[in-house]
Amino acid sequence: MIFTHDTEVALGFVAALTETSPEASDSGEDELSRPGQLVALLDAWDYSGRRDGDERELAEVRDARTRLRAIWLQDRDDAAVSVNELLAEARALPRLVRHDGADWHIHATEAEAPLARRILVEAAMALVDVIRADQMERLRVCDADDCEGLYVDLSKNTSRRFCSTRCGNRMAVRAYRARAS
Repeated sequence: MIFTHDTEVALGFVAALTETSPEASDSGEDELSRPGQLVALLDAWDYSGRRDGDERELAEVRDARTRLRAIWLQDRDDAAVSVNELLAEARALPRLVRHDGADWHIHATEAEAPLARRILVEAAMALVDVIRADQMERLRVCDADDCEGLYVDLSKNTSRRFCSTRCGNRMAVRAYRARAS
């Protein structure tokens, strides 16, 4: 394990959240355009805490998605500045918590904070671990030429190149066809 479980989950959620944007989604459309799509994403990731389920919350989460994608693509020093800004804006106060069957992990906002703020702060806390460990190279963009998906490379030798098996297989087929012709 490179990072703690809660860090890996938070980074995985950020990658999944950013995959809903038009440039990274399978459909090429914004897959976070309706509150129901947000509910499905949150349920898939067992996201706890307050949910309003309204258009305002959805807009705030889409804004958070944009901010997090930008941070993901920054170099280490710029990411550190951005993470500090997120934590300061939220007046984050880290503490250890246990809930919903999960063992001790860090939360830096209260469960009743607005969803977008909790998403940003949980992502920022995970990025703190990535920055401190000098592992920004593990935050990647898919190597498929037609995909902008983000992913966390948790392989031991940092050899992962694609956001999904689907992208890896598609590129392997293209390479095979190019060699065969």
